[in-house]
Amino acid sequence: MPTAKEFTLTMDDRPGTLGKICRALSERNVNIIAAQSFPVAGKSTTRFVFDDPTKARSVLDNERATYTETDVAKVSLAHRPGELARVAQKLGEASININYFYCGADPNTNAPLIIFGVAEIGKATPLLEQAAAAAGRG
Repeated sequence: MPTAKEFTLTMDDRPGTLGKICRALSERNVNIIAAQSFPVAGKSTTRFVFDDPTKARSVLDNERATYTETDVAKVSLAHRPGELARVAQKLGEASININYFYCGADPNTNAPLIIFGVAEIGKATPLLEQAAAAAGRG
């Protein structure tokens, strides 16, 4: 279970803005693995995890997008009740706060994928790897 590069874009909250960025990514064959979007003070904050961060960065730069990058934990979980509870509890027991999380799908298997934004990425990653292995996913 690797970490992933997350891109957080700040865009105008108006029709067509997201579509323009997604079209540009699509034209360069950049696949969106996970995404989350929410409005903040007249803007839209959108988090993405892509299959090819290098190519995505090039597209975003060409589109003159405003974005930041951060490392997030990425874990593939079994699709059954209690899996999110199990990993969230494991992080809590280690005193790791989950700042946010969102879902996606593994591009190779379509297995549920959870993206965790945590401050202690180095501490969280091995715990999530253990949790995924214990569930039969890795």
